[in-house]
Amino acid sequence: MDENKKHRILSGIQPSGVLHVGNYFGAIKQFLDLQRSGQDCYIFIANYHALTTLKNPEVLAEYTIDVARHYLAFGLDPDKVTLFPQSKVPEVCELSWYLSNVTPVGLLERCHAYKDKIAKGFAAESGLFTYPILMAADILMYSPDYVPVGMDQKQHVEVSRDIGIKFNNLYGDVLKIPDVMINKATATVPGTDGQKMSKSYNNIINPLIDEKILKKQVMGIVTDSTPLEAPKDPEKCNVFALYKLFANETDVETLRSRYTAGNFGFGEAKKILLSTILDYYKNERALYAELLNDKEQVITILNKGAVKAREEAMKLMDKVRKAIGII
Repeated sequence: MDENKKHRILSGIQPSGVLHVGNYFGAIKQFLDLQRSGQDCYIFIANYHALTTLKNPEVLAEYTIDVARHYLAFGLDPDKVTLFPQSKVPEVCELSWYLSNVTPVGLLERCHAYKDKIAKGFAAESGLFTYPILMAADILMYSPDYVPVGMDQKQHVEVSRDIGIKFNNLYGDVLKIPDVMINKATATVPGTDGQKMSKSYNNIINPLIDEKILKKQVMGIVTDSTPLEAPKDPEKCNVFALYKLFANETDVETLRSRYTAGNFGFGEAKKILLSTILDYYKNERALYAELLNDKEQVITILNKGAVKAREEAMKLMDKVRKAIGII
């Protein structure tokens, strides 16, 4: 991507729980960089998609608001970024139906997300199976130039491109086909157990959560049984791996030397990590606390973003309906 030009960027996130450090370094930090560079960012909260796995209406509603709180607290500026709930643009469901009529079943059967969810015991419902079509509608609706994803999500955008190309081959050059933007800046963020940080693994660290809960999460990071007095290899330690995300190079080397010198325990390392996280997110934590007490402000921001997003959606749908003969 030529950063000297203004491009439209689109991304979405499911409101499936509190955002964590993995979300921040895996996606949100990139959005902040794109915002600073003046890109036209559309970021939606995918509450339609969440229905495939989340069936509690009160929880879904609260998670949707809380994802917005996190985005705003982390630094997304609603005057520079279009932030909105997916459900505030109902045209996306209409486009999803049109796209479903050009999407081969075999393409959906090859999607790994469906296979993974079924393997984990989720019900084999049609919403889960046709999830990629709704995602294609989300992406194609706003005519983005790029869709930033991690390598594990690349297939989603590729499927959307395939569906869009098939639609265009049949009805003409109606839909803009975006490019994939792979986020290679950050390696996989380890969770408290050393696996990839994920809500599904219950191994997350929530940087904006109540300090007592955050402390419990950090102090629960899995470490080995190396004695206190023995030297330790920092590169094999989950605490050190997380610390490197937040600390500057000098502080990282200082902590490394304490590991290798011995007489330094993992408990002390965890305390240092906790203090560093609290300092790193000091301003974000303060803003998040304010937004917790001002739900109406969050809703107002989401509604404002939805108005802009829906205007774009209605423009495209006029073209789509005309192309396919819906009058």
